[in-house]
Amino acid sequence: MVRDICRDVILLSQKSAPATADDLGTAQDLIDTLDANRDRCVGMAANMIGSAKRIIVFDDNGKTAVMLNPEIINAVGPYETEEGCLSLTGVRKTRRWQKIKVKYQTLDFKDRIKTYSGWTAQIIQHETDHLSGIII
Repeated sequence: MVRDICRDVILLSQKSAPATADDLGTAQDLIDTLDANRDRCVGMAANMIGSAKRIIVFDDNGKTAVMLNPEIINAVGPYETEEGCLSLTGVRKTRRWQKIKVKYQTLDFKDRIKTYSGWTAQIIQHETDHLSGIII
């Protein structure tokens, strides 16, 4: 189901709790909401639809990817950039990493570790910041 985008800075500033099997409906809602906002969005975290759970979805080179409980475990190549967010107005400066290694779980809770670089890495960093209550 497509959900409204949360703009409540208090909710967005809270750290998200680990995702469990009970949160798979939220993951689907997040996918649906991202799909409905594709013209202006490339990634979303669950708190952006009002659920403080550790779930992100993002465009991975044209394919929608879902990560449960993602954690960036390594990062190299810092750089400065500007980003916007559906939950916020305007664009803000932020620091990102060119290449990251992420530990996460799939929708069937299988553990994975994968390395991302460039634009996809930037999207994942933005969304995992949301899970930590970090607002750009």
